[in-house]
Amino acid sequence: MSEPRRNEKEEEKREKEDEKRAEKTWKEKGGGNLVRVVTLALILIWAGVTAFLVTGNVIGADKGGSVFLLGAGVILLGKAGYRMRAATRRPVAGTIIIGIILIAIGLAGIINWAYSWPIILIAAGVIVMLLVFFRRK
Repeated sequence: MSEPRRNEKEEEKREKEDEKRAEKTWKEKGGGNLVRVVTLALILIWAGVTAFLVTGNVIGADKGGSVFLLGAGVILLGKAGYRMRAATRRPVAGTIIIGIILIAIGLAGIINWAYSWPIILIAAGVIVMLLVFFRRK
């Protein structure tokens, strides 16, 4: 008779452990990066704004994708700037590089490449200077 009781106790113990695992919050599971979620939300909002601008003929349909990429790049650079200034400073080089690439592609679709490259080089130089001034100590 002790054998069925052991199985019941072990089963109850497993059920409690499963409940504890299921009760973990979203943040405890690793999905609680607020900056990442806000960045994604801003990019989705920007996609909607861009779609409205194209639909309302404020910008041409051929320029819509470029305007979206330009805005997404600016949002990513804003995220990198926030992360550099936040108390929990994290590496931002990858975000900066992706932001610059998106801005470059966006500018190339809006203005001539001949004018895009000098702007990109100036922006890259400014960003490198900012990284040097605000680097971790």
